[in-house]
Amino acid sequence: MNQKLQAWIETVLARLALIHEEVLPALTFKSPFELLVSTILSAQCTDARVNLVTPALFARFPDPASLSVAARDSRTLAELETLIHSTGFFRAKARNLASLGDQLVKKHGGKVPETMEELVELPGVGRKTAGVILSVCYNIPAIIVDTHFGRVARRLGLAVATDPAKLEKEIADLLPQRHWVECGRLLNLHGRKICLARSPRCELCPLAYGCPSRVLP
Repeated sequence: MNQKLQAWIETVLARLALIHEEVLPALTFKSPFELLVSTILSAQCTDARVNLVTPALFARFPDPASLSVAARDSRTLAELETLIHSTGFFRAKARNLASLGDQLVKKHGGKVPETMEELVELPGVGRKTAGVILSVCYNIPAIIVDTHFGRVARRLGLAVATDPAKLEKEIADLLPQRHWVECGRLLNLHGRKICLARSPRCELCPLAYGCPSRVLP
């Protein structure tokens, strides 16, 4: 294990915890199925918008079995598209959700699986979404890798990979499992608020003088 990097990531998490105390806007859900659907809808969409859409969506499609009907019936698929229209990319999302319901029924008995390997085989589910389900619903440690997390991790010199799975492994090798979820949350928040993609706000960053990518006057 790289002791220098391990010490650095511990410093990163300690300093970021001081300035990013709040959590991200939460998706509203009552079951692993609802969180899975909501997380898929949140791609290129805000959590707040998804939360406005899902009450009517889950009233009409409360479980995988009801959702799976849209995989075979064009009118049901059109109804699903209408319900999720405001989340963006609604046609692709509707197709994924219909296939998702179908696969959950046929391959998993209508239940959301509890392993990364099974989750990422579902339509519309990548490692990020799978990580959310594992950590939130099943209390299984997972590093949730998204674009913000990856950008911050690479800028801080914690990782070099651009592939999400490889990046996830690089970070996992530096941290005990009990810190995985916290790491994902803090780096994501830092990427959203300070370490912005185009114009990083290095003058506000508590890590600036240890960061190999800092842009300071």
